[in-house]
Amino acid sequence: MSGVELKEQGNRLFAARQYEDAAACYSKAISQNPSAAIYYTNRALCFLKLQSWTKVVTDCQKAIELDPKSVKGYYFLGQAHLEQKNYDDSITNFKRAHDLARDQKLNFGDDIASEIRIAKKQRWSTFEEKRITQEIELQTYVNRLIQEDRERQISELSSDSKSEEEVEKITSIADERLCQLNELFAQVDDRRKKRDVPEYLCGKISFEIMRDPVITPSGITYDRKNVEEHLQRVGHFDPITRAELTSDRLIPNLAMKEVIDCFLEENGWAIDY
Repeated sequence: MSGVELKEQGNRLFAARQYEDAAACYSKAISQNPSAAIYYTNRALCFLKLQSWTKVVTDCQKAIELDPKSVKGYYFLGQAHLEQKNYDDSITNFKRAHDLARDQKLNFGDDIASEIRIAKKQRWSTFEEKRITQEIELQTYVNRLIQEDRERQISELSSDSKSEEEVEKITSIADERLCQLNELFAQVDDRRKKRDVPEYLCGKISFEIMRDPVITPSGITYDRKNVEEHLQRVGHFDPITRAELTSDRLIPNLAMKEVIDCFLEENGWAIDY
């Protein structure tokens, strides 16, 4: 069988969810023609289904080496990195796939954009979990220091001067400090629960919080910098609706700008989102 015939057989096996057999067919096709990037991306998709992330990475890197404009190569690579919790690499590859699909005018719908949002959200959640753990450890540590200091002060009182009144005073001061400390961390915890950036505040091209939102005649809001770059590099059409678009038809979305500014003012941490 030729490489093309092996690929077609692999496609049929993949459609039948026989992923290991499909991967074997693509491997034979690769043996016959090791310079065909599509054979590697097809096998990478089988490995994705089989959850063999390292093999996905290897095949995608080879596909990209053979075809630097392989959208599927970057897309599948991003998925594998996401499963491996390599969020920065995942986002980088998804964005590259998104840019290539846009430049090649390929229709992936919202698939790639959705993966970018998922990767960013998981990366943010990981940062948040680490920060929360550190705050809890800090609270526990400071609590212990206050309690140990209270016990030390009481133990240092001479037996003659260790009156009930003095012990009560030291205990009262320590209890007040503990109360203030725990109240402070309770306020932090309350703010922590609100640490999430709504998707509607993020641009549909950069996937970051918009700084200068503009709206197109199609009713889609973008960050001005990103949509103007799209118009210059790719073509004069709306990135999502594909309707004809020029920069002079972009209208500042003042209502969205006000919402974003208000959100950033109340959530300074979001600048680093």
